[in-house]
Amino acid sequence: MARFEQRGRRRQSDEPKPEWIPKTDIGRQVKSGSVTSVEEIFFMGKKILEHEIVDHLYPNLEEQTLEVSSTQRMTDNGRKAQFRAIVLVGDRNGHVGVGAGKSEEVKPAIESAIKNAKRNIISVPLGKTGKFKHTIPIKVVGKAGSVEVTLKPAPLGIGLVANDVVKKVLAFAGVKDVWSFSRGHTRNIYNTSMAVVDAIERLNSMRIKDGWEPIIESQVKLKSGEKVSS
Repeated sequence: MARFEQRGRRRQSDEPKPEWIPKTDIGRQVKSGSVTSVEEIFFMGKKILEHEIVDHLYPNLEEQTLEVSSTQRMTDNGRKAQFRAIVLVGDRNGHVGVGAGKSEEVKPAIESAIKNAKRNIISVPLGKTGKFKHTIPIKVVGKAGSVEVTLKPAPLGIGLVANDVVKKVLAFAGVKDVWSFSRGHTRNIYNTSMAVVDAIERLNSMRIKDGWEPIIESQVKLKSGEKVSS
C-alpha cells in the first residue's frame, strides 16, 4: 500500500483534546448525564448531530478503515482529485456505524469518515440462545444501491458465514453467529456495508408480539425501572 505524505499541523498524541462544548440540546443533556445511551436519544425521536456525543457515551469505540480510494471530478480549472475513505466504528456490544468522508489528503478524509460514522451509529438488537446473545432475532434483508444482503439467525458456534465486508460490520456490531447471502455489485464496499446496516436497522422498526423486544425501548424501560421482557 502506498504511503501518503501528510501535510499541515498534527496534534501530538500527548496534547490534550479541546473541551467539548455542546451545540445541541441532546449534546447538553448527554454532557450533564441526564441522557446515558444512544437508545434514549433514538426513543425521543432525535438525531445525533454531534460526533462528540458518541465519544462521550462510548469512549472505547473501535475504528477500522474499510477503504481509501481516489476520486476525480471536473471543475472549471480542470480535474480535481480527492481521497474518499470508508470507516467502520463499533463497540462489539450492540452499536455500529459506517461513514464516508472526502478530502484532498488521506488523514483528513479518514477523520471526516470517522465523525460521519459516529453520527450514523445505530443500536443492534441481538437474538439469544439461552443466556447468550450471539445472533440476530429473525431474518432480515437490507439494501443499498444495487447490493442486497440477507441475514439469518444461526445456532451458537456457527460463526459469521459471510463475505469479508459483511463479517467486519457484524463483528463490530457484536453479532457472533449468522448466515448471510449477498447479491448485486458486492465489490462496492460502501454499499455492501450500508446494506448490512440497513438490515440491522430494520430490526429496530419491527414490533414482535413474543420472543424479543426492540433494544431501544428495552433500554429506556430498564433505566426507568419498568419490567423488561426476557
